[in-house]
Amino acid sequence: MKYRQTDKQQHLLDQLARLQLPRPLLGQRWSLPNQAIHTPHAHPWIQLSWAAEGVITVDTPHARFVAPPSRAVWIPPGLSHGVHCTAGTQIRSLYITPDAVPARPCEVVEISPLLRELILAFSHFEVEYDESGAEGRLVAVLLDRLTEAPGCALMLPWPDDKPLAGICRYLAAHPDCRRPMGYFSRQLGVSDKTLGRYFMRHTGMGFRQWRQRARLLAALPLLEHNLRITDVALECGYDSLSAFIAAFGELMGCTPGEYMRRKYESS
Repeated sequence: MKYRQTDKQQHLLDQLARLQLPRPLLGQRWSLPNQAIHTPHAHPWIQLSWAAEGVITVDTPHARFVAPPSRAVWIPPGLSHGVHCTAGTQIRSLYITPDAVPARPCEVVEISPLLRELILAFSHFEVEYDESGAEGRLVAVLLDRLTEAPGCALMLPWPDDKPLAGICRYLAAHPDCRRPMGYFSRQLGVSDKTLGRYFMRHTGMGFRQWRQRARLLAALPLLEHNLRITDVALECGYDSLSAFIAAFGELMGCTPGEYMRRKYESS
């Protein structure tokens, strides 16, 4: 039986609702969890949304989280979320029983080379892997490394204020927008200073910081598609390549060129 795209999504959600984790960890290479489900949904277990190739975006009611292959999104149980990915993405999501690891908030976490190899090795295990043997020992190391994985700032908070949320959604969808802050403050009928206070109150960031974060997160899928760094900077609203390189380095801890070299080395 063939499903339309919307039917496929609902079919996956129905399967998820019935799914019981047979072991503390689930996530085979070809299993159900390794498909992106756009429709907002929640489940009673932890999800580590990771891709060996491509970029994953997880949207929750309060924030957007973006993870290239060197990162993953930790989604706690019960949190409504939708998962999106770029074309050609190879998803290797893990589903974890909540009592198997310490609780942590929804966040982007770093995937070290060791953790990457552990996840890829686990993706070939049977669903009911041998918990008392070598497979169980690998799972124990994998869960321990996940517990220690540091968080990072690849997230974009969504404001609760509806008019401000409209501005944020627009800027996130149009990273090349070069309209000044004054344009948006006039749309709300407030001063630039007041709009800045709104941003800080509802997102924890100033207008310029929020917009820069949105632009940098939009740059990651473009870099994964091997666009030239100069073109990525222009597509994301930067008039100066040096400004893009500096902002990218502050967020990612490396230059765009170094990021691309690491990507090729790990592929």
